[in-house]
Amino acid sequence: MSLPSSTQAALGGIRVLDLTSVVFGPYASQILADYGADIIKIESPTGDSTRHTGPALEAGLSAIFLGINRNKRSVVLDLKQASAREALLALVDQADVFMHSVRPQKLARLGLDADTLCARNPRLVYAGLHGFGNKGAYEGRPAYDDTIQGLSGVADLMARQTGTPRYLPTIAADKTCGLIAAHAILAALFQRERSGQGQFVEIPMFEAMTSYTLVEHFYGRHLPGSGESAGYPRILTSWRKPYQTTDGFICIMPYTDAHWKRFFEGSGQEALAGDPRFKDISARTDHIDQLYQVVGIIMLQRSTQSWLDFCSQHEIPATRINSLDDLERDEHLRSVNFFTDVQDASNNTYRFTRNPVRMEKSQVVPAMPPKLGEHTREVLLQAGLSNQQLASMLATGAIRTHGPQDVSTAQAEHPVEHP
Repeated sequence: MSLPSSTQAALGGIRVLDLTSVVFGPYASQILADYGADIIKIESPTGDSTRHTGPALEAGLSAIFLGINRNKRSVVLDLKQASAREALLALVDQADVFMHSVRPQKLARLGLDADTLCARNPRLVYAGLHGFGNKGAYEGRPAYDDTIQGLSGVADLMARQTGTPRYLPTIAADKTCGLIAAHAILAALFQRERSGQGQFVEIPMFEAMTSYTLVEHFYGRHLPGSGESAGYPRILTSWRKPYQTTDGFICIMPYTDAHWKRFFEGSGQEALAGDPRFKDISARTDHIDQLYQVVGIIMLQRSTQSWLDFCSQHEIPATRINSLDDLERDEHLRSVNFFTDVQDASNNTYRFTRNPVRMEKSQVVPAMPPKLGEHTREVLLQAGLSNQQLASMLATGAIRTHGPQDVSTAQAEHPVEHP
């Protein structure tokens, strides 16, 4: 199965060789795929480990893999074999982006380092999605979401708020760094369009996640020598959480001086509106524990719906809590067609989220994530390899394909295209 042409999409015609796995890199390349890039997912013969993470209707298409690999093509290459490396180099010659999450030392031993590939294809954007930056003290160490959450201060933030070091219950480091990787690659592509030259781009997880964490939490450390500490108090207080009402919970966020004045006066707490501890944002920040504790007591006086009506009337930001299961039923998400169903060739139905970004002149409809090796023959034939080469590589295990289609049939359906 070939993906539909996306030449009218924002990244139509951009080809990305994606040697990443798990979540960090595949999330970044899925973002590029959602903008129309041709993502060729280069997998080992055993495939991305997330192919087997979670429930599945078909082996190799498990839940986590489905969430981060739509709109891609899969090519299986055993890069331990010279013929597979040569096939990859043929793909590099046609590529705009080469991205990987392999330790740089390992790729260098295979002759797939940035200097080598950028010399071969000067327009190539070579993106290294590393755990830690090159030439740093931790260079080359393995990195995973949990370890990066710990190193970048996230677990400490949770300890400050709850008393126990914890990870966020989402793959926060992988996904955050994936977003950063996607926009870094886009920036490099934009620069290449002006300069004509590609470049090496490094996206190290530790530095990226630390930068993300410290946006608000570097706080007083922006003022060296002042004695001020790191950590934004409003975010760290244990009282910052959904408030309990008489029949459930509500998320309410008075923020401006006007919000707080309307909240206190409208709820019958006029005295608190004039309380010097709560008079402005600086005072509220200094007394954030007392403020949120007081609000918690007030919120216990009404039902959730009553408070939602109150906040709507007084123009104070507030919402109910959506459970994970509620999201598919959320009236707004339904009204903007956020979820979409895709049926595969076996008549299995899969549900996906669409690209949350809408562009007036670019649209890519979600397509099924690829089966392992589904596009090996198609892609390599288009890169100029012959039937004989593919047959030899199949025999040695240098490549792997999916399905019964033979090489001669594949070439008839997908003639060789020379760049």
